[in-house]
Amino acid sequence: MTEATAAGPATRAGSRVPSRYADLTREELAAVVPELLLIGQLIDRSGMAWCISAFGREEMAQIAIEEWAASSPIYTRRMQRALGYAPQVPGQGDVVTIFKGLQLDIGAPPQFMDFRYTVHDPHHGEFHLDHCGALMDVEPMGEDYVRSMCHDIEDPTFDATAVASNPRAQVRPIHRPPRTPADRHPHCAWTVIIDPAHPPVAGIPALSVVGSTRAATLELEPIEPSGSAEEGAADYAGPLVSDLDFAAFSRSALARIADEVCLQMHLLDQAFALAVGKRAATEEDLLRIRRKQLTGVAGIAAERLARALRLPATEEGALRLLALHPLVNPSAYVPAQVVGDRLEVRRGPADDDRAWIWLVDPAHAGPLQAIVRALDPHLDVEVTPLTDGTEGWSATVVRREEPAAEDGAVAVTRFSTGAGFAFEERRSLPIYPV
Repeated sequence: MTEATAAGPATRAGSRVPSRYADLTREELAAVVPELLLIGQLIDRSGMAWCISAFGREEMAQIAIEEWAASSPIYTRRMQRALGYAPQVPGQGDVVTIFKGLQLDIGAPPQFMDFRYTVHDPHHGEFHLDHCGALMDVEPMGEDYVRSMCHDIEDPTFDATAVASNPRAQVRPIHRPPRTPADRHPHCAWTVIIDPAHPPVAGIPALSVVGSTRAATLELEPIEPSGSAEEGAADYAGPLVSDLDFAAFSRSALARIADEVCLQMHLLDQAFALAVGKRAATEEDLLRIRRKQLTGVAGIAAERLARALRLPATEEGALRLLALHPLVNPSAYVPAQVVGDRLEVRRGPADDDRAWIWLVDPAHAGPLQAIVRALDPHLDVEVTPLTDGTEGWSATVVRREEPAAEDGAVAVTRFSTGAGFAFEERRSLPIYPV
């Protein structure tokens, strides 16, 4: 791919912008989708470090609760609709609906958060984590941080995720960290029970705010239906499987999943900005934390995507990496185009939301620099306003004689074991009621 798809906002009813990920092969997409899910998990490895520094551990935990509770119900329902496993009656999903949602959630990236599922019947199930990458990141910080994550944050956010499928679902621990003994496996175990007698879970106030964003209601290209020329599954309407085999999906389905996962990141960031904004003393403090969060995850995300796609450490490779990075995707959200030796970005729905791309301009190029330097520290970007009279900017990739030092925000995010995590091949087996 030498040029990214020209991407401007849809201007008429029924008109949708082609996915930029549709330029990838089916095999490339099958590798990219799990990477995007893991990248979404790393957003907090970047952002929460700065929240701890600014507000302390307890406020960080509250920010995390508000962040996930205000975004996950929205993007969970989006993925249900996109892949054809939404409950026939809204709000009446079963445990299989909930488990499928977790498999496609940036809060539970495959293998890094190694969920194992058991289904007893439509209203009763269990899951345990054979490996919890988030726990591996937090355990070295001490028991207080483990309790903040595994107790204070997980209790309300698991229920908030389940409410997207059924408000009378409850997710409750069988056991969870701090681990006793210290090497206890599985890392944690939980029950999921749907009961009409359970009090319904209601969304937090910030949920309606995030639900009003352009990201929440963005229309994306529909998946080519089964029976078309595309090989592979067009949906996830069949049985729940133990390890989701992304290679089994069609190219069209994978492109849609990739776009939806990028929207999950943007929705999470919208909720993050709301939660941090309530606590930041000034607008400048909020923007500083948001830009640190973006720069940190942008650099590690670029490393992982470049490795998955085997991109060359050249100016051309860096342009392709910029065009495929979550910062500028989905294409319907961030109008962007590779033109010759530069990436042009124009105003779009993401700017209306003050999303990640809104944080980048000629005076704030740190996230773009982190992306291209993931390929080669000698690479840099020169960012200038567009000259055609439209609102936006152009980024040209250049090569410097001296390598740049790693940005401190990227180094903070690299603390996570997710930065170097390697996926393994697994068999995808159907899960039936026990």
